[in-house]
Formats: sequence, structure tokens, C-alpha cells
Amino acid sequence: MSTIPPRMIQTIDLYNYTCSDGLLIPAINEYTWSTGVRAFLYFSGLLWCFLGVAIIADVFMSSIEHITSKTSTIYIHDASAPGGVRTLEVKFWNDTVANLSLLALGTSAPECLLPVIEILGHNFVAGEMGLGTIVGTAAYNLLVITAICIVVIPAGEIRRVKSITVFLVMGFMCVFAYVWLALVLLVISPGIVKLWEAIVTLLMFPLLIFVAYLAQRDFHFKGKRVHVKQWPGPIAIETVKRGHKPPSLN
Repeated sequence: MSTIPPRMIQTIDLYNYTCSDGLLIPAINEYTWSTGVRAFLYFSGLLWCFLGVAIIADVFMSSIEHITSKTSTIYIHDASAPGGVRTLEVKFWNDTVANLSLLALGTSAPECLLPVIEILGHNFVAGEMGLGTIVGTAAYNLLVITAICIVVIPAGEIRRVKSITVFLVMGFMCVFAYVWLALVLLVISPGIVKLWEAIVTLLMFPLLIFVAYLAQRDFHFKGKRVHVKQWPGPIAIETVKRGHKPPSLN
């Protein structure tokens, strides 16, 4: 009876191979699959996911645009107008608040969900996807999106920043966000994000919206007074829902 020398015995782990430690895939053992087949299937699945994200993001952004385009009707009593009333459509949402909340959520939802999925799948241990997703998206938005917005402006036309104050607030917060993260990860608690640090970071977002809103209003808490000179006498302004008339006109 022949025996195999110990040095000729080789143990093979069928569950340890290239890309075998994925979060969701591989769902089955792919040890015997060729590299070309696996690459083709993974690439096809990636394109399918991109298509799904594009469809969902398009529907999501359309919904947000529908919400932010909501207007209310203001009825201004004017004796010189037909029926004694002028109507005016005004936006329900503040532009600054809408851009920093709903629109920002719609455009940043995919890259925010990826780090969340990764951190939950790795028992709250950060991986490479989270940092790469956030930094890569920020770099793309800063460089590529800004360049496209400049290129698409028709020749001979110019665009100006509507509110320099809001622009300065956003610029400061963008720089401060990276400084804060560096302090958290390198100084305050190196390599660890504590619960209070996460809560403070999250609370900075509504604080940013509030400060930007005040900056857009020139840091005035009260509404600006509008002086109407084209109609003699007092003017009554009533705001009602779309499709309804004020009580004085019923």
C-alpha cells in the first residue's frame, strides 16, 4: 500500500478565492468559474444597477422638482384691476432651503447609501468604499459639474452669483467640513468616530440650512417690507390655497 509523502499534500480552501469576501456577492461558491465569466457577469450586473439607479434618481428628482415648484396665490385688492383684485403666484419653498435640503438629498442619496450599506455589513468598521465615495463625489461635483455649468453658458452671455452672502456661507462650510472630519479622525479620537461626534456632524446640516436661509435674507428675522405705490389707499393681501378665492371675493 503506497502512501503520499506529507510534503505532497496540499490543502485548498474552496471558499477563499479572488473577490470571495464581497458584502452581497458572490451569493454562491464561484471557485470553479473562470475569471472571464465572472468579470462579464459582474460588469453586466454593474450596468444593470447603474440603469436602475438612473431610473430611480430620475423619478426622485422629478418628484422633488414638483414639490419645490409649488406656489401659492396672493390676492391683492386693486380698484383698477378687473374685478377689483390682482392675483400673483409666489413660490411656497424658499430657493436656498430647497436647494440645500430636498435637491441636495436627491442628488446625494446614492453615494450616502453606499457607505451606510458598507458600514452595516462590516459591523460598523469603515471600509474603503465610504471614503472613496464621498471624496470622489465631492471632487466630481467641484471640478466636472462646475466646468459643465460654465461651458453650457451661451457665447456672449454671463451668469452672476445671485447671493454672494449665501455663496460665502457655503464656501466656508465646505472647507470647515473637511477640517472638522480631519480633527475627528486625527486629533479628537484618532481612527474612531464616536457617537457624539456623529451626532454633532449630523446637526451641522440643519445648522447650515438655517444660516444659509438667514444669509439669503441678509440676516433679517422679519420679512422685508414691500411698498406698493401704484395703487392709492390701503392694500389688503390675502394668501390662500391654489384654486380657492379669498372670503371677500366669494
